Amino acid sequence: MKKAHSFHIPVMGIGFTIDTPLKVAQYGMDSVISLVDDILLEKLRKMYSEKFEVPYKEITDKIDDFRAKRITSYLNLINDLADRKFELLKNITAEKSDELRAYINMLPDSSKIKDEFKKLTSKEFNFLEIKKWATNNLSMGAVDVNIMTKVDKDNYVKGEKLSIEYNDAHAALRGFVNSKLNSSVVLSAGMNPRLYSYMGQFDDFYPSDEGIFKKRIILKVSDYKSALIQGKFLAKKGLWVSEYRIESGLNCGGHAFATNGYLLGPVLAEFKEKREELRSSIQDLLNQELINQGRSVSETPLTLKISAQGGVGTQEEHEFLLNQYQLDSVGWGTPFLLVPEATTVDEKTLDKLTKAKEADLYLSDISPLGIPFNNLRDNTKDIEKEGNINKGRPGSACPKKFVALNKEFKEKGICTASREYQYLKIKELDEQGLPLEEYQAKFNKIIEKSCTCVGLGTSALLAYNLDTKVEGKGVSICPGPNMAYYSNIMSLKNITDHIYGRDNMVSRHDRPNFFIKELHIYIDYLKNKLDEARKSITKKEEKYLLTFTNNMKEGVSYYKTMFCELKNTFEDIKDVVLNELDKSERTLSLIKVEIESLSIKS
Repeated sequence: MKKAHSFHIPVMGIGFTIDTPLKVAQYGMDSVISLVDDILLEKLRKMYSEKFEVPYKEITDKIDDFRAKRITSYLNLINDLADRKFELLKNITAEKSDELRAYINMLPDSSKIKDEFKKLTSKEFNFLEIKKWATNNLSMGAVDVNIMTKVDKDNYVKGEKLSIEYNDAHAALRGFVNSKLNSSVVLSAGMNPRLYSYMGQFDDFYPSDEGIFKKRIILKVSDYKSALIQGKFLAKKGLWVSEYRIESGLNCGGHAFATNGYLLGPVLAEFKEKREELRSSIQDLLNQELINQGRSVSETPLTLKISAQGGVGTQEEHEFLLNQYQLDSVGWGTPFLLVPEATTVDEKTLDKLTKAKEADLYLSDISPLGIPFNNLRDNTKDIEKEGNINKGRPGSACPKKFVALNKEFKEKGICTASREYQYLKIKELDEQGLPLEEYQAKFNKIIEKSCTCVGLGTSALLAYNLDTKVEGKGVSICPGPNMAYYSNIMSLKNITDHIYGRDNMVSRHDRPNFFIKELHIYIDYLKNKLDEARKSITKKEEKYLLTFTNNMKEGVSYYKTMFCELKNTFEDIKDVVLNELDKSERTLSLIKVEIESLSIKS
């Protein structure tokens, strides 16, 4: 059955979309649950079981394979409750038709289903006929899940290291596979060969003779090369990637995986040009491996979807991506943080988000994973962190340890945001006898890290008035730069009307085109990298910076050609965009000259 909507809601943080499917799936909207925090999932399972009068038995950490079992139980509950809501929506009566009307009204105006419903109800309201029609035509949104592949901590019992399948990402995958869901796992944060190989143990990921999968794989990538490498790696295990979800390297929320200067437009153009080549070459590898394993080979070409996300903010941009690059869906993340009917954000944080301007949204170094992280200035978790520093006790108590991955001091691993790690690292620094300026710079880098694995989930606990004794009340939140242009809390109808051009929720008139916004962010990122290399540039740094600059220049050239050739799209901003592209081109030329001059001096 065709998808009801042309957008999806990506995973946001750890807790912000943790129950989003329960809020939006009945309206045909796809969304993604993070599987990082099984402790949080268990707390919400208890809450929802009590609310909907479902029997609940706690899964404690004393039970074997408790992480996987908590995840399975939570996903089963969300699946059952979302399915119940969807069935009630279709079971229309004279007294109850609001939910069905809401479903229909939020669809794009071009929807055939919307048109059919209008025709069906234009003369008389035959409830039996509408029920039958709804059952045959309406689809529920997907309850997808996200696993950050590198967040795969080893686990121990009584000091004994458990086998690899008990690692965090492995257990999360098993929890998903054992659930009732017929949906997708979104794999993000790069390739984890051990995890990818482990996936091959589960029959649900293999196609039937008709090319149907019970569980599907979505890869989140920033460029074509990464998609090809990972897609082929998985195909050699007999695993098919059903969708490549392309995310802007820097104009996004959460962790930012900067490309080597590859901008979103040219990346999407490459996927469009090579889409069939990608599908057929990988399916050839897959089919051979399926034959080798004695498994069914699909009698028809397997479906491969391409979607994109990162900074999209208007109906014109949304439609442009769908049409220009023939995408199957567009991800809308950051604006949905202001939609309580869709995401779970506590009131104080919501208030901070509505007031946030460009200067409040910045690319930080706070993530313990060592990956640039989009941050909201003065969030309560960072304020909590500063309080600990001022007391002379930098670092977090690290109650959950999901990113305790650093093994400098312990084989078990410590989180770089933890009090233990920062104490040991500062002690090591003290022994080096460095000049004050150099010492302070290194000290600041150590204490910059923040406890995001707790902070990104606490908002859900606060929103539902659940116990935060272990976690504390500090909230981390990771909106993309696009948040600066939204200033009001929105209903689900508000945001869908905005996406489909029936209303305008952008509060400012100076919002740049999303391609230009990404370009500016990339130029700032390049300038920062250049600043870091100024004192003493190595050949490796020179090559990286020149490659980055040349790729960006090619991207600007692509945009100049594209915007000049466009007809009936972006007409009101075309001159401004072309002017910005000219300025950016000059800036990049100057940066290239400086890189080359630094190389000569060194």
